[in-house]
Amino acid sequence: MAQGRRGFVKLLTVAALLGSALSAPAFAQTAVKVTLDWKYQGPTSFFLIALDKGYYKAEGLEVTIDSGQGSAGAVNRVASNAYELGFADVNALIEYNAANADKAIKAVMMVYDFPPFGVYALKSSGITKPQDLVGKTLGAPVFDASYKLFPAFAQKVGIDNAAVPRKNMDPSLREAMLVRKEVDFISGHYFSSVLDLKAQGVKVDDIVAMRYSDFGMDFYGNGLIASPKIIAEKPEAVKGFIRATIKGLKEMIADPKAGITATKKKDPLIDEGLEAERLALAIANNIVTPNVKRDGIGGVDMERMKRAIAQVSLAAGLKTPPAPEQVFDAGFLPPAADRKL
Repeated sequence: MAQGRRGFVKLLTVAALLGSALSAPAFAQTAVKVTLDWKYQGPTSFFLIALDKGYYKAEGLEVTIDSGQGSAGAVNRVASNAYELGFADVNALIEYNAANADKAIKAVMMVYDFPPFGVYALKSSGITKPQDLVGKTLGAPVFDASYKLFPAFAQKVGIDNAAVPRKNMDPSLREAMLVRKEVDFISGHYFSSVLDLKAQGVKVDDIVAMRYSDFGMDFYGNGLIASPKIIAEKPEAVKGFIRATIKGLKEMIADPKAGITATKKKDPLIDEGLEAERLALAIANNIVTPNVKRDGIGGVDMERMKRAIAQVSLAAGLKTPPAPEQVFDAGFLPPAADRKL
């Protein structure tokens, strides 16, 4: 009887050990909510690759990735602590931080080293250069990054911003209104507006594209932003998320089809051909730049960031622009050698 009791005690001990092992911190996953700036599309598929392949889980993270409604919305979602991390235009972040210095949000990884901002017209409008925009109507949603930065572009190319009338509309109507000649030119991301115009039946040769970066605008584009709360309370989670994201980004660059597959899995209604073309444009024009080839993924040049902040401040009329270190924190990035392509 005593021997049976001893056996029973051993079984209880083993069960207790197994239970404690399964509940140990090594098996715990830190929940992290991420908001995108827009819909699930090719250029943001690196997040979905990292999610599908378990790279976040391997870092101890249980990640949820939601679509967004613009960069300003993504910044506000992170600011409200509804999301720990977000993918947003750093220029929207600069504006937010200028108005909220006491609760500034920082970007912790850059993705679009060259921004996709620009304005677009049809050749039939007679617009061929920036000076032709004077007196012509600009159409765009009010929250569009290229629209908000147009005053800085106007100053850079030497035209009067006040001499350009505006017409605002829902994002889904932007390209259609240009085709119908209800506006003379539009602003938007290059890899979106050009492809959306093609979808409206416009030939690429009939599109006049003026990308801000081609006219000396030294902006950065979208990057990963982090709430002050997760930075203070879970810095290792931020580092782990970035490591996993860089793995996904490298895979997307090496195999864009993997990105489209991951995006299709998340949103079965996407047009695979369109998203493949959008992703190819983003990789070639915004992600794999000479700077990234030289220095690796994720970092910024703080002097360039200073110039970008000055340009955004001019466009938005910021009275107290944030310092570069209030906008970007490189302390969560892996070593440069691990970020090389």
